[in-house]
Amino acid sequence: MRIFIDIGHPAHVHYFRNFIKIMESKGHKFFITARDKEMTHYLLNHYNIKFVSRGKGGKGTLGKIFNIIKTDYYMYKLSKRFDPNIFLSFGSLYTAHVSKLLRKYHIAFDDTEHAKYEHMLYVPFTDEIYTPKWFFKNFGAKHKKFNGLMELTYLHPKYFQPNESILDTLNLSTNEPFVIIRFVSWNASHDIGESGLTKKMKYKLVKELSFYAKVFISSEGDIPTDLNQYSINIPPEKMHDVLAFASLYIGESPTMTTESALLGTPAICISSWACNCGNFRWLKKYDLIYCFEPNNENYALDKAISILKDNRSKMDWLENKNKYLNHVIDVNKFIINKVENY
Repeated sequence: MRIFIDIGHPAHVHYFRNFIKIMESKGHKFFITARDKEMTHYLLNHYNIKFVSRGKGGKGTLGKIFNIIKTDYYMYKLSKRFDPNIFLSFGSLYTAHVSKLLRKYHIAFDDTEHAKYEHMLYVPFTDEIYTPKWFFKNFGAKHKKFNGLMELTYLHPKYFQPNESILDTLNLSTNEPFVIIRFVSWNASHDIGESGLTKKMKYKLVKELSFYAKVFISSEGDIPTDLNQYSINIPPEKMHDVLAFASLYIGESPTMTTESALLGTPAICISSWACNCGNFRWLKKYDLIYCFEPNNENYALDKAISILKDNRSKMDWLENKNKYLNHVIDVNKFIINKVENY
């Protein structure tokens, strides 16, 4: 088969990288386009996945509209030349548009109910949409569900084992507690009008949690100068090793919250929209995450401190993670089956 994939975010690299390698070993061919966003291109190069850049994207409403037209045309030309059998993406409006123009099949994956603008632009042009089974938004007859999470494509124990050498990189001893705090830029389309940690709380988190563990900050944007000393300095592909050995994750990123939970690390998200997502509702049932809206951020801090004070926290999370993994599928095998039998 000839498969066209569009990558719009660093997380999408992880979603599809094992699938690509498995399918290539079976003789299938790929053409991959990728947005120049954060470390997306770096990760693709790191995993030896060939790709063509489709640029950085537009800024502002008019810039985004113009970018859709420009990118659609660019990807149309690339697709005509490659002549794929099928298009695959994580909710890419560009592959949806181009596949429809070329009368080719488009399978999309999604797990973000809140991404209403993206849904308006890609759902009508997509043939099949697959989401986790607890996704509560309904896309109609084209909507199918699977028993798992996209993050399992790269964090399931079958595909990932954390490397303890990351502790040496961070100058940490084996049992030394440490916390990862994550700040996001809030520039995504589904972040319009939404919010996370206040500036005051960012400082408060660092100060209060430093009493109980070493603190590292991971951030999409610039970190305030007086917090630079807490900035984590590691290759991006090592972040999952870090999350696996952390005593606690707390931050604004729903993806990193989910990743931490699946690695058996206590996870707290602070977001105005993520708490009501189906994935989070399900992970809460397994006591793997806590989620707070920004007006309850002080409660989030209290919960973080109580987790760090409890010596059994990490052990409890690892047990809960293993219970959860006993009830989900191999998502890579699922995707392979759907693509090869579409």
